[in-house]
Amino acid sequence: MQATGTINPLTTVPVGSSVSGTVQYILADFNTRVRAGQVLGQLDPAIYEAQVLQARGNLARAQADVKNVEASLIGMQAVIQTNEANVARLKAADTYAGVNARRVADLYEQGILAGDQHDMTQANMEQSAAQVRSAEAQLNQARAQLAQTRAQLEQARAQVQVMTGALRQAETSLRYTTILSPVDGTAVTRNITVGQSVAASLQAPNVFTIAQDLKRIQVYAKIDESDTGDIKVGTDVTFQVDSFPNQVFHGRVSAIRLNAYIVQNVVIYDTVIAFDNPEEKLLPGQTAYVTIPTGHAAHTGKVPNAALRFKPELPRDEMQALYAKYDIPVSATGSSRTRGWQVVWKQLPGNQLEPVAVKIGITDYSSSQLLEGKLQKATSW
Repeated sequence: MQATGTINPLTTVPVGSSVSGTVQYILADFNTRVRAGQVLGQLDPAIYEAQVLQARGNLARAQADVKNVEASLIGMQAVIQTNEANVARLKAADTYAGVNARRVADLYEQGILAGDQHDMTQANMEQSAAQVRSAEAQLNQARAQLAQTRAQLEQARAQVQVMTGALRQAETSLRYTTILSPVDGTAVTRNITVGQSVAASLQAPNVFTIAQDLKRIQVYAKIDESDTGDIKVGTDVTFQVDSFPNQVFHGRVSAIRLNAYIVQNVVIYDTVIAFDNPEEKLLPGQTAYVTIPTGHAAHTGKVPNAALRFKPELPRDEMQALYAKYDIPVSATGSSRTRGWQVVWKQLPGNQLEPVAVKIGITDYSSSQLLEGKLQKATSW
């Protein structure tokens, strides 16, 4: 079986730009050998450096806010402690005022003390109780402010995390202005020039393409759907290219891809043929003329394919009469067949022609295997 295909690297890695910018430097070109981590190009980093500075300032401000709220929290805790002490003092005074009021009331009832002193003692007791309630209200208010300050502290700490993430994002964008090679290989494509604007708003544009290893490449041979049943993975394959017309290269079928596509109403499958290219003589994109063996026949007769293609220029009625005279089956008189019954023409004395039905097997595109047919080895064509 013969087919044409295209030589491709075993692995190609597109290198894109994750950020937008103007190309400032290009440090690799077509056919440049590169190593993983090597700088291929540089975008103008000025905008992203400014974003990093801004993000660092925002983070510092958020951290300062945390410290400020923490200081306020400590102050609120001190206020609460003071209010608690004040409430305890006022409660003690209120207890004394209550005891003193009961003592004065007893003396008043005995007629020892005057009513004015009794009334004053009762007023002092009520005033002391009111002071306790006021102090407790202030304490509750301080505790509520403490809870609010704690919430503000959590919010400030969360803001620090947000600003930390913004700083890391800005630093990452700044790093992405330097375009690095992800793998060892050879740059086979360069899509940027110095001064060009690279836009990465919707998707990362492809700026370089790296062929990872040109010593191990492959051919994508285009195979008709009718021939895929004869191809087996692991079959040894030969092919030639125009740049070395007298040299035959060898490979092996590694896969038959299942993503069929249609070319001129014919269903085509890509058959992948892997081979070694240690001297890197073959280049990506070259056209390969592939020969894939689909069978083997030894010690068998063969018929030249030119004889199978020959058809005498006879009127249709006369040709049909010859087919009937020599018992040629209808299955042999069709066209567009590569196997099965076909017709060859034998020359008789007096330049007469005799059709002979032959059954054809595999072919090497110059001769075909003769399975059945009344042909002699010495037959002339």
